[in-house]
Amino acid sequence: MKYIILFLFFSVLIGLGIGFYIKPEDESSGNLIIGLSLMVGIFILMPLFIYHRWKDKSVNDYMLTKENIEKMKAYQKDKKI
Repeated sequence: MKYIILFLFFSVLIGLGIGFYIKPEDESSGNLIIGLSLMVGIFILMPLFIYHRWKDKSVNDYMLTKENIEKMKAYQKDKKI
């Protein structure tokens, strides 16, 4: 998964670079390449990256529940001593 994400990231960067390079000569083709690169980045790369980063995490660890607030208060008391 990591290598797929890296490959897509560099592909999007290269696509953007090519699009901006071609744009002064042929504006419609340059805009097409830039647009396709952005669409791949937004609709494919970003969801894959978010899934990869969150797949083994528990959402409850990041929510402000009563238990987590008590843990933070206990940690602050221990830290001051």
